[in-house]
Amino acid sequence: MNYRRTNCTIFRARHSLRLIAGFLVAGLLTFAVQFARAADAPQLSGAYQVMHKTDLGPQARVQLRLHLTNHAGHDLHIQRVTLWDFSHPDRGGSQACSIVVPAGSSVDATQEFTVRRTEYDLWQRGARPRLVLEMQTPAGHNTIEVVRLDRISSGKAD
Repeated sequence: MNYRRTNCTIFRARHSLRLIAGFLVAGLLTFAVQFARAADAPQLSGAYQVMHKTDLGPQARVQLRLHLTNHAGHDLHIQRVTLWDFSHPDRGGSQACSIVVPAGSSVDATQEFTVRRTEYDLWQRGARPRLVLEMQTPAGHNTIEVVRLDRISSGKAD
């Protein structure tokens, strides 16, 4: 009888340890998944507004107001902005710049680009242009991030 009571106690202890271990593993997995998602989250998000457009035959010269928001925990130093279409950047679609977006805040910048008019027409119908941003990391290395821009309505026809 004493033997049975000891086995029952050991069984309960093992069962409790397995439950605790299961909760710990589930907690660690949840933390790991959230950490991985945070690591994959983009550092920047952005929006654009067409300030001015000039037709150049099959191309258009556009002046864009860019609103960039930094979601990273450090300042972002943007050195080059490329407006990217569906296949490749057009000549005039890349601009050297010096834009610093402080950690956890937003900045507005104005940039001019030459794009195909067909691409600009797609924007008018809701397509979202992409920016390829060349940045310098806090460690001094160059990195690239692609930002798909949302449109800021100007309240007037562009």
